[in-house]
Amino acid sequence: MNGSIDWLCLPSFDSPSVFAALLDDQKGGRFRIAPACDDLRHKQFYWPDTAILVTRFLHADGVGELEDYMPVSSAGAAPDELIRRVRVVRGKMPFRVECRPAFNYARAAHKLHLNADGAHFDGPNISLGLAAPMPLRAEGDGVVADFTLKEGEGVFRSA
Repeated sequence: MNGSIDWLCLPSFDSPSVFAALLDDQKGGRFRIAPACDDLRHKQFYWPDTAILVTRFLHADGVGELEDYMPVSSAGAAPDELIRRVRVVRGKMPFRVECRPAFNYARAAHKLHLNADGAHFDGPNISLGLAAPMPLRAEGDGVVADFTLKEGEGVFRSA
């Protein structure tokens, strides 16, 4: 409900975790995109007949939406990409992105590389890329970004 992916295993559902804040909120890792404001109400639903999860953030200054989904290839392979789309449908809202992978249930270290297109996290036997249309900054072993969207504006993230 708070825009956080707290559990994700890649490249398949039985792989070691990439995000595991569900098990350990401090060390487990997460990928969060959420409004940077207080007094929010949340609503969540799936678009009809899809696996697209919509989290709606309702605030006096605006209404924001976060859409999350993992596309399946035409070959039927397991999804290996997470798409996150955030937009404002009314008013204006500040957002904060936080991506802190913690590979293998937070037991494996990784290296962070920032570039003009986003960030790359290299862990043991797996690499995770984060595409971002705005500059990310390193914070510990993760990345963060702050941005504001107005009505009709949106951005996409993928990991």
